[in-house]
Amino acid sequence: MLEIDRLNAFYGPAQALFDVSLSVAAGEMVVLQGLNGAGKSTLLKSVMGLEVRTEGTVRCQTPDGLAAVERWETHRRAQAGIGYVAEDRRLFTGLTVRENLHVAAGRNARLHEARVLDLFPVLKTLLDRPAAQMSGGQQQMLAIARTLMTGPKILLLDEPCEGIAPVLVAAVRDALLALRGEGLALLVVEQNRLLASRADRLLWLVAGKVRGS
Repeated sequence: MLEIDRLNAFYGPAQALFDVSLSVAAGEMVVLQGLNGAGKSTLLKSVMGLEVRTEGTVRCQTPDGLAAVERWETHRRAQAGIGYVAEDRRLFTGLTVRENLHVAAGRNARLHEARVLDLFPVLKTLLDRPAAQMSGGQQQMLAIARTLMTGPKILLLDEPCEGIAPVLVAAVRDALLALRGEGLALLVVEQNRLLASRADRLLWLVAGKVRGS
C-alpha cells in the first residue's frame, strides 16, 4: 500500500507539485497521465526521495507496518519495499543481463531470478548478452526485472511502454498484470492505451495537481 498526502515538490525555488494526494492499494494498478511537464516523473521521484525537495506525507507498507517514509533516504525506502523503474532505465550497459539482475539481488537471488525470468521469458535467451546489445523493449524488460530482484511490494514505473514495439508492450502489460495479481501495488506513468486501459484507476496530473479518483 502507498499513501501520498498533500505532497508538494520543489526544484530549488520552483514548485512542481501542489498538494498531491492519492493512494494505491495492494493488488491495484493506478495509471497516471498528463502532458509533458505536468509533474508525473517528479511525483515518482518524490515518492522515491530523488532529486527534489518535498513537503507532505508519503506512507508505505513496510515489514514493520505502515510507515511515513518522506524523511527516509532513498536506499532505505528501497529496502522497505519501494521499487522504481526510471524512464531512462539506468542499466549497466557494459554488464550482461545476468550481471544486471544480480547487481540488485539480495540473499534470495536465485528465487527472484527464477520469478523474473518466468515473467519475461525472452530474457532467458539473453542472459549472457551485454545490455548495450539489446533492443529498447528488451532493455525495458530488464530494467523492470532488475527492480523486481529487490522483492518490492510497491512498484513505481515511469513510461515503461514508451518507444517499444507493440508486441513487447503487450509482454510488459501482461507482466505487470501478473504482478498486480500477486498483490503488488503499482503506480505507473503511462500514455500507452494497451496498458492504461487495464488500470484499476486512471489519474491525471494537470500543472502539478492531481485530477481523477
